[in-house]
Order: sequence, then C-alpha cells, then structure tokens
Amino acid sequence: MITGIIYTVRQQTVVIIERFGKFHKIKEPGLHMRVPILDKVVARVKLQIMQADFSIESKTKDNVFVQAAVSVQYRVDKARIKEAYYELNNPVSQLKSYVEDAIRASIPKLTVDEVFERKDDVANEVNHLISEEMSSYGWQIVRTLITTLDPDQKVKDSMNEINAAQRHRAAAQELAEADRIRIVTKAKAEAEQSELQGIGLANQRKAIVNGLSDSFEELKVCGLDEQGILSVLLANQYMDTLNKFAESGNSSIFLPNTPTGIEDVRTQILQSILSSNEIIKSTNQNSTKESKKRV
Repeated sequence: MITGIIYTVRQQTVVIIERFGKFHKIKEPGLHMRVPILDKVVARVKLQIMQADFSIESKTKDNVFVQAAVSVQYRVDKARIKEAYYELNNPVSQLKSYVEDAIRASIPKLTVDEVFERKDDVANEVNHLISEEMSSYGWQIVRTLITTLDPDQKVKDSMNEINAAQRHRAAAQELAEADRIRIVTKAKAEAEQSELQGIGLANQRKAIVNGLSDSFEELKVCGLDEQGILSVLLANQYMDTLNKFAESGNSSIFLPNTPTGIEDVRTQILQSILSSNEIIKSTNQNSTKESKKRV
C-alpha cells in the first residue's frame, strides 16, 4: 500500500486509485502524486503475461481416463483493466473452471489414440473456448498448451505391449524376408554355377573332340589306317587317364592293367562302332525301299 503523497508506478504495471471507496482512475508507469485521505491506491495490476498450470482428468471416447497437464498463458487486457480487477475476485480459480469445462468437452469426443495424435487440436479448441469466456471479464488468453497426457498405468502397459507385439511381428517379417532373399540368391548362384560348369564341360568336350579330330587327320597323313589310328588314340587316352588318377590318389576306378587290356578296350569300341554303322546302313536301305514302293 502507498501511504505517501508522491509515489511511482513501475514498468508493465498500473495502479488503481479509488476516491471515497469508488473507482477514480488508473495510473500508468512513472512518477505520480495523490491527494491524501481522498485518494487511495487499492491495487497494482501487472500487465505481464502470466501462466497458470492445471492438472485435469477426463475420459476419452473409448472410456480411458487421461490426466491432462494444461498450461494457460494469460494477461490483463490493457483496454479493460477496470473490469479485470473488479469483475473477478479470483481470476485463476475462474480460469481453472473454464479450462476444466473445455477439456471435458473436447477429450470425450476422441479415442485415447486420437487424443495423443491431435493434442494440439484439443489445445487450440480449449484456447478458443476459454478466450471467449475470459474476455468478457477483461482477461486475454495468449496461449493454451497441453504439456502432458498421462493415461492410467494399466492402459500404458497395454499400449506398450501392443506396440512391442507390432514391432516383434515386423521384425519377424523382416527376418523371414531376409531368409527368403538369402535362399533365392543362393539358388540363383547355384543355378549360374551349374550353367557355367555345363558350358565349361561342353567347351572341354568340344576341345577334346577337335583335338582328336586333328590327331586323327595327322596320323592318317602318316599312312596309318583307321584301326591303327584308333589304337594309338585309345592307348594315349588310356595312359592319360591312369596318370590323372595316380596324381589325384583316387583308387576307386577299375581299368584293365594287363598288356592286352588296351587291345580289349579297342576291340570293344571298334565292334560298337561297326555295329552302329551296320544299323544306320540297314535303316537307310529300308527307308529307300519304302520310298520306291510308294512311287
């Protein structure tokens, strides 16, 4: 309370003067004088932005109780300082009542998941509702924030379990997809390996055939008949095969090792070739006779 004749008003503050118990005037920041006995300073009103914090419980659309921490930033309307001081005895208590009413009108429209997703929308709706109510009393609502939403512990545990189950399912799907990719990649690699091995074997056989053909022609030029050339080639292949198995240490192959062994092999191969030639020749003769009969 100011008892002297001269007094000062600080920045962002105004002073309300009453004369004979009735509102007289408002003094702005600076140095002022008053008439003793007649004028009385009844209040200093701050024009700064103030904040009130509330904890309000409400039920969501899916019957989940949620504790909402709400922060309201407010201040006195400079154009209505008289109303702000005289209309409300306890503006913070009145503000809390309006916030509670607005919160309990907004949250029950949403499920618990929607409340978390649309927290800012709920805060804006609450800010709009309480601004309309408090403005008639000379108070401005600067901003309303919902800083925390805290459902019941059992609900939080259930939500965490659901989230964990979803993550486990996603992890299992990713692992299964990784296994599938690994199996497919391995199968493709094996298929390509088999294909390349087949190509290599075909090229190897082709090279062998070409080499034998060249050797056959060279030996033929030297004056050997077909049976002699075949004997030489078979003997050469026979010795190469024995050398390869001797180098590899593999003893599970059965080949004739007598002096007449290579001759027996040569005789069997020649007989097979001659038999094949006879069958082909007979088939061609029968086809020619059938063609002549039709003519």
